[in-house]
Amino acid sequence: MTVDQILENLKNKVYHPIYFLQGEEPYYIDVISDYIAANVLDENEKEFNQTIIYGKETNVASILECAKRFPMMSNYQVVIVKEAQHIKEKDLDENLIKYIENPLKSTILVFCYKYKYLDGRKSLAKAIGKKGVVFDSDKIYENKIPEWIAAFLKKKNYRIGVKSTMLLTEYLGNDLGKIANELEKLMINIKSGNEINTSHIEQYIGISKDFNVFELQNALGTKNFLKANQVINYFAKNPKDHPLVVTLFNLYSYFSKVLMFHYIQDKSNKNVAAILKVHPFFVKDYQVAAKNFSPKNAETAISILREYDRKSKGINNNSTQEGELLKEMVYKILH
Repeated sequence: MTVDQILENLKNKVYHPIYFLQGEEPYYIDVISDYIAANVLDENEKEFNQTIIYGKETNVASILECAKRFPMMSNYQVVIVKEAQHIKEKDLDENLIKYIENPLKSTILVFCYKYKYLDGRKSLAKAIGKKGVVFDSDKIYENKIPEWIAAFLKKKNYRIGVKSTMLLTEYLGNDLGKIANELEKLMINIKSGNEINTSHIEQYIGISKDFNVFELQNALGTKNFLKANQVINYFAKNPKDHPLVVTLFNLYSYFSKVLMFHYIQDKSNKNVAAILKVHPFFVKDYQVAAKNFSPKNAETAISILREYDRKSKGINNNSTQEGELLKEMVYKILH
């Protein structure tokens, strides 16, 4: 089941006796478990019928002791096991399956099993799948984050442009919880139905729309010396917000894609976007960069980035500050 299907069932009061929420992406695990905690029981029912347990502090026997209780003055009781990944797998395999085979229908038992997965080949995962819900919360790759942001906002009746989604992705990465929190800031300050733009992002989140890695990439790709220097001077003055290691990572990815572009046979927008794993909107930027950086030039840029990655770690560099390293590096790439 998808997260939307699970939430829709919960809203319609279609409950399962067990929910095993597992995987690398904690955001969706929290969304589902928080919804259950907030909505299955009313405030009066929660006092006697809702229990939150932490995996570090318990074992399966204690969890089942709670799960086997009958609700008081309510149709259901809710037992949520947070940080369930800390429970020993052997304990789960040996003891939980006995309960799963005949669960108490008045109990909704929720396991938040973050950053790990049950072995799907074993009988426990299969048993939970038959009696309840096993939800895999997989990590979303960064190239999919812009469309995730757009979809998230669309559900809330907001629009957002591609450049704005890319700016947020560059700054926030693929931490969905962090992204959702920042989007909530925007929605508090912008009226529903409006389009969120880069000026809103700068005003309410604090991400500069003019001085960021995205703008630095464009400046390098177009060989815009003035803009490139403006951006790196801004970075040098704000090293905490723009650490060199992050800039190096993004530029390495960028020039790797510029190099890759040269060797793509079918240079149609759709094919290039698929191979480079970028939004089609940005294919034209790589077309321009490829004209300014031949394969040899792109390889040289990548070599320079590697050199300054080593220097940033203290190799062949005793005292040069990050800001100065960045300026040297950009000068070499552009000349």
